[in-house]
Amino acid sequence: MSPRLFWSLLLGALVLLGVPLTILFLRTHEKVTETVVLPPQGEASYNPLYVLGQALRADGIEVQSRQRLDLAQMPLAATDTVVLLQDTADMPPRTAQALLDWVGTGGHLLLRTQPPAEDDASSTQGPLLDRIGVDSLFHGSDCQPFHVVDDPSHVEFCGGRRFSLGFQANATAERRWGGQEGLVFARLPHGKGRIDVLADMDVMRGEGPSASTRRRTVDADAVARDGLHDLSHRDLTRYLLDPNYGRGTMWLVYGSRPPSLGARIFYQGWPLWVPLLLAILGWLWSRAQRFGSALPAPVIERRSLLEHVRASGELLLRFGHGTRLYLAVQALFLHRLRLRAPVAAALDGAARDQAIAAVLQWPVNRVASALTPPSPHDSSALRERIRLLLQMRSLL
Repeated sequence: MSPRLFWSLLLGALVLLGVPLTILFLRTHEKVTETVVLPPQGEASYNPLYVLGQALRADGIEVQSRQRLDLAQMPLAATDTVVLLQDTADMPPRTAQALLDWVGTGGHLLLRTQPPAEDDASSTQGPLLDRIGVDSLFHGSDCQPFHVVDDPSHVEFCGGRRFSLGFQANATAERRWGGQEGLVFARLPHGKGRIDVLADMDVMRGEGPSASTRRRTVDADAVARDGLHDLSHRDLTRYLLDPNYGRGTMWLVYGSRPPSLGARIFYQGWPLWVPLLLAILGWLWSRAQRFGSALPAPVIERRSLLEHVRASGELLLRFGHGTRLYLAVQALFLHRLRLRAPVAAALDGAARDQAIAAVLQWPVNRVASALTPPSPHDSSALRERIRLLLQMRSLL
């Protein structure tokens, strides 16, 4: 077969197979466009007021974001606005008074009450709320209806702590919004400035989740998590920022800390460090010595003379040669006797026993019993006579 014919047949086969497969694919598949919302990155991941700041900058307003309230690093002007998302319960009294003095020059302060919690006699709300006549202790949270044209069941501030106003603050308040359970918003004059107190600031958040907005359906309540993406939230935020809007700098104090490097590595870098950790553990396992041993430990050489003597004695006793042990101890005694009492050692039989008894001042029968060899299989008699021989030798 020629090459030209081969390639022609191959191309024809591909066409015959490819055309039906292409038609089948087009009939069984449909092109679908899907939008995937990626998680926030950078400052947007830890600053809930990041979207608000970007929107204000796009409107030509100067915006400064701060993690914590620091008046020494914040040159506040009389036309500025401070959005204080930070919890004010632990604010020092001097800082609270300095902030109120700035508001008195014409500033605009927005702050929120503490998150709902179980209060007791030791609970405090901080010096700032105390000095402006706001009482939020022992108040709960409840949804506040908010009129929206296309959503008659729209409500806000469902996750915030309501509050009440003291006599003087209630008399001078410019705006109030709430119900019998308490207020969710109040605008209080302070000198030349304004203070806006809110149950929460979820409508200004830009990260998405917001527990303050709920849309009631026929079956159950569903939480709408729109933040500033909701048009009604934008309108409400614009109203709250109105007193000094466009006149000065917007200071956004979000009160949260950016994640540390260790937290980022642990939560976001796990696709990298988990395989590396498994690889290191596998390498260590392959390089580590095996636990235990298949062979018994080698016997350590023993060079103790006393152990050898004891072992020899036990061997003699096991094979019925205890008399040899007795004779060895008796020879030691007789050798000492020849050195210390040669006259008694020269005697024999009963005379020797009587002479030794006189030297030791012992009974003759006890000395005779000690010098008489025991039966080879009587181990108790062997031990007793060896003990007596050693005692007699020590007395010489």
